[in-house]
Order: sequence, then C-alpha cells, then structure tokens
Amino acid sequence: MNRLQQLFAQKKENLLSIYYTAGYPNLNDTLKIAEALEKAGADFMEIGFPYSDPVADGPTIQASSKEALDNGMTLEILFDQLKDLRKKIAIPILLMGYVNVVLQYGVANFCKKCKEVGVDGCIIPDLPMYEYEELYHQYFDEHEISNIFLVTPQTSDERIRKIDGLSNAFIYLLSSAATTGKDLAVTESAKAYFSRIQAMELKNPLMIGFGISDKQTFDSANEYASGAIIGSAFVKNIDKNNLEASIERFMGEFK
Repeated sequence: MNRLQQLFAQKKENLLSIYYTAGYPNLNDTLKIAEALEKAGADFMEIGFPYSDPVADGPTIQASSKEALDNGMTLEILFDQLKDLRKKIAIPILLMGYVNVVLQYGVANFCKKCKEVGVDGCIIPDLPMYEYEELYHQYFDEHEISNIFLVTPQTSDERIRKIDGLSNAFIYLLSSAATTGKDLAVTESAKAYFSRIQAMELKNPLMIGFGISDKQTFDSANEYASGAIIGSAFVKNIDKNNLEASIERFMGEFK
C-alpha cells in the first residue's frame, strides 16, 4: 500500500490536493513549494511536469508551463530535484503531465524513477485506457505507482466501471469537460452528474477538480466527493517574491 492508498484509507472527507507546475515560478522552486504546502495543511499534491502543448489546461497553467520550460525544466531535472523528496515531505505526491513526455522518457523508466524518488502516483490525462491496460499496467503495478483516471460528465457508466476496476487510489472527477481554470458552477446538471456517480457506489473514492477556486467551491465539491483538487487558483496566487507567505495565505482559506 503506497502513501496515497494509506491516506484514502485513513481520511474519507474534506481532502485537499494542490496542483502546481514544476519549475515555476523559478526552476528550483519545486521542493520549496512542496514543503510550504505540506506545512500549510495540504493532504497531498500534484506536481505538473510541463509540456509545450498542454491542451487540457487553461491560460493560467499554460502560462506556468511555458515559463517553466523557458526556465529549463525537463522531466530529468524534475526527478533530480525530487531525489531528496522523502527526506523533507511525508504526504503523498503525484506527478501530472502529458503522455508524450512519458513516452519519450520511457514508461518503464518513468515508473521506476517515480518509485526511486518516492512518488506515489501519476495523472496522465491523454494516456488511452486501453494502452495503459494492454501495454503499461505492469510497470505501474511493479513499482506501486497508482495511475489516476479522469471522468467527465460525458463518460459512460460502462467506461466508469472499467476505470473503477483499473484504479487503486481514487478517480479524478472533472467538474466539466472544459479546460482547467473555469470556475465550478454547481448547476442542476452538475448536481445530477455528481449524484449519478455517487449512486454507482464505486470502490474507489472520488476527488473533484477543474474550477475549485475558493472555500465555497471547495465545500460544494465535498458534498459529492472525498475532496477536491485546486490548480489554477493556486498557481495564480503564487507570489514569486514571497513564496512561502503567499502559499500560507492561500491555504489559510481552506484550512
């Protein structure tokens, strides 16, 4: 059982995960942000490895990815930055990014390196489910890396059941099919969508992301899931000149 699985076994509600981009605002801020987030009360965090064409991301995360790439961030550098991760950070860590970067690095090598540095899971939104199941599943299992799948309002019940069967940590429930950074609006259709997933009584817990930006939207998400994931709102509030204080201030709204 990895740290992520242990967390969900121990805590069932009001979980808060924060996403940020590795190498932003400065190349060597990755571990500083992680330490500040743990100190401020994050339950786990998702570190994004930047990509030149982040199609699922809104303007805030796109801009942070571009700046991180301009700073020189690569997956190799990120793993080097994370080599002392577990000397400093106790909470679960996921890596999030696009499949092209992972394929270039090598999926087996990627999973092996995640295990070596203490990463517990990953979110690769554009990794096709059938490719994961047929080609890569073994590498994730061998190195105890949880692969997190995304569900949207358009995902069929059949596919959701399949995802539930392939998952071993949590399912990432997108509040909408839009890009990141859109405010969560819990409309009647959104409530029906969340309620539909709840009624399926899946074996894996749910985390809601996309559009969680403040305490109100965080609390709304918690009515339907074990917790929520905040990305764009956090990245937008990072003050490169006062990193730790800006993180503490942002997290204070939720904790």
